[in-house]
Amino acid sequence: MEPRINLFANGTGVKISKRIYAVSRAIEESTLPRTTRDLVQLRASQINGCGYCVDLHAADSAATGESPARLSLVAAWRHSSVFTEAERAALRLAEEGTRIADAAHGVSDDTWSHVREHYDQDQAVALVALIAMINATNRLGVILNIPGGSHDGGSLASMTS
Repeated sequence: MEPRINLFANGTGVKISKRIYAVSRAIEESTLPRTTRDLVQLRASQINGCGYCVDLHAADSAATGESPARLSLVAAWRHSSVFTEAERAALRLAEEGTRIADAAHGVSDDTWSHVREHYDQDQAVALVALIAMINATNRLGVILNIPGGSHDGGSLASMTS
């Protein structure tokens, strides 16, 4: 499996990647917990079938101490006991926000209510932006045929400097 285009070898691709990275940095600087960010990115990437992003987010989460049990249960979070209520609210929002086309209602008021029970306004904004950005990144990965299984621990930051 070969990538269709190397974004980092193309002037426009580099510009786009740098802007995606800038938004990602703003989200990272928020008070939204890192664990929540990692779980949400992994779940959206699983739904979207982006092998590279699943590989990257699972490896990065493991490197920061996330347990193998929790990582393996992200896809089945509704049927597991290892996630907090706040994480469950974020995962539910990630699923509904990722599957907008699959559900006529988009994100339900009930889901949003659960999110707001656990996250303040700044964290909620960061969470919504995170879901939007990971979906955009997943689409780049899938459209460009970027394979999983080759994550070497490098980050987007090192690729865009």
